Amino acid sequence: MTDRFFGEILDNRNPLITQAMASAVPRQKERFPSWQTLKVFFLYRLLLGMGLLGLFVFSPELLWTTASRPKLIIPILSFYSVLVLSSGLFLYLRRPGKDEQIQIAIFLDVVAFSLLLYAAGGVTTGFGVLLAIAVTVGALLMEGRIALLFASLASLGVLTEEIASQRYQPASTETFTEAGLLGITFFTVAILAQVLNKRIRDTERIAARRKVDIADLSKLNEFIIQHMSTGVVAVDGERRLRVLNAAAKKLLGTPNAGPGASLGEIAPVLAKWLTQHVAVSPEKEGTVLIAEKELRATLHLLGETRSSGSLIFLRDNEELVREAQQIKLASLGQLTASVAHNIRNPLSAISHAQQLVSESSDLEAGDRSLLEMIRRNADRIDEIIESILQLSRRRRMSAEPIELSAWLDEFSSDFRSARQVPEARFRLSLPTAFLEVHADPRHLHQILANLCDNALRHGGSEEIPAKIEIRAREEDAEKGVVIEVADEGPGIDPKLVKEIFDPFFTTSSSGTGLGLYIARELSEANAITLDYRAVDSRGSCFRLLFRSC
Repeated sequence: MTDRFFGEILDNRNPLITQAMASAVPRQKERFPSWQTLKVFFLYRLLLGMGLLGLFVFSPELLWTTASRPKLIIPILSFYSVLVLSSGLFLYLRRPGKDEQIQIAIFLDVVAFSLLLYAAGGVTTGFGVLLAIAVTVGALLMEGRIALLFASLASLGVLTEEIASQRYQPASTETFTEAGLLGITFFTVAILAQVLNKRIRDTERIAARRKVDIADLSKLNEFIIQHMSTGVVAVDGERRLRVLNAAAKKLLGTPNAGPGASLGEIAPVLAKWLTQHVAVSPEKEGTVLIAEKELRATLHLLGETRSSGSLIFLRDNEELVREAQQIKLASLGQLTASVAHNIRNPLSAISHAQQLVSESSDLEAGDRSLLEMIRRNADRIDEIIESILQLSRRRRMSAEPIELSAWLDEFSSDFRSARQVPEARFRLSLPTAFLEVHADPRHLHQILANLCDNALRHGGSEEIPAKIEIRAREEDAEKGVVIEVADEGPGIDPKLVKEIFDPFFTTSSSGTGLGLYIARELSEANAITLDYRAVDSRGSCFRLLFRSC
């Protein structure tokens, strides 16, 4: 079963796993550059334009000492700042797209800074660095050969500025050399930025894939933990819950507990046990009594210090005992099934010989008493073998709708006829309303027959024969339908109530101790809850609860 489950995980055929894996994939990250990156770029350009404008407005002496055409600087910077400010509206509307806004912004920067370079006095002023920054940012934000286009435009802007400057004063050879070197710098910066851009994007893609893989594994782990039958409780150093699966919630009786809650608040007994074992005891396993349940707790420290946290596995002791019993009975059933033929053959021979001898007319009273003892014990051995064989050859459940009133009426007639029980000692209380349950009719017949046999055996005495009452009713719209098998006998000792469903447990010298156990096993196979309810006055009551669909 385990191999098939994990095979379905690998093949993506398990719908629950597929759903869990699908929900584990994080929302696709916005493609680089993001709108947030564009906002930072916009803020940089706005601060740059306003800062340069303020510098030349409040320090006009800079215009006359360094600039060759000072009257053009303030209009260029003012117009540039207005255009950048107006681009904020398009950024807010996110129209046009990111790529188009970047291209327009870089083109505007190249034109504006080329004009500023022309007005300020050429490449010797150092304003060419602004063009290099614009080309670098464009290459980092855009993919492909468009980065070379930005470098070409910047280089063309610098050369155009140098050629236009010759109208006022001839450019020296050194100036054209600086312009050429600046153009080479633009291309170099663009190429290096593109390489950096590619590596950043590759790293981002790898990180995104790793994030999805980690999210998938995390969700898969959570799915497996939540569907484990063993309770899993993980706490940090402050004894606050980090993981609490559905089985642990059920065992602790805290269906609403979740991560972040204090273990001491939701399960103080378990918190005390954890503190004792972490502090002094080398023992890492023990029994904890919570809500009248004996839980087997196993502790695993997640580190050497208290702050590292702890992992606790919880198992219901009753479940462990039941599993051990099932394993034992399965082995016993296989053994009995294999040797039943060899046992029953000599048993049949003994029974047949007993019958033949008992027909003799020369037997004394003592001999007949011994023959009767042989017959009773042979019948008991045969009954024990038949009960165990029922466990080993149990038929697969085939549930179908059952109309209770008609079905119980038929069962009552069959049972009274087979057990020779007078109608006065077998009462049937049925509701007038229509009741329907889903179960295997063969299993339900055996369950009720075992419960009624138990009532006949223990619900009376030699002076007062047992009386049985079967009651059926609807508990409520949510809980479902209930069938009760009650008697007026002495009842069951409260000290023995926990053991009555154990295999081979009996208080009668003639019983096998398997009737109630088989009834409980068949009930669980049909999703029926079977339990014992003590009666206040006198007698016993076994209750079958059929859950609502």
